[in-house]
Amino acid sequence: MAFKPLHDRVLVRRVESEEKTAGGLIIPDSAKEKPAEGLVVAVGAGARDEDGDRISMDVKEGDRILFGKWSGTEITIDGEELLIMKESDIMGTLS
Repeated sequence: MAFKPLHDRVLVRRVESEEKTAGGLIIPDSAKEKPAEGLVVAVGAGARDEDGDRISMDVKEGDRILFGKWSGTEITIDGEELLIMKESDIMGTLS
């Protein structure tokens, strides 16, 4: 893939949600919500502060993250659906 996000943007691949509930019920595709969990594919260099210095990014490629339900812009690159979002839309990382 030849896409590199700019500034404080992050490219994210959604992680598929579970097909069953904790009680064992199977969730049909029509009732599934888009997952708010993803894997960071690429990160920009970081935003600049008032002096022109780079502010380093808190996330890196390979991090598993949680983000808001309506965060990001959906795009398709090489037939794969991905999200571009600002780092501030990310709520946290999972370990």
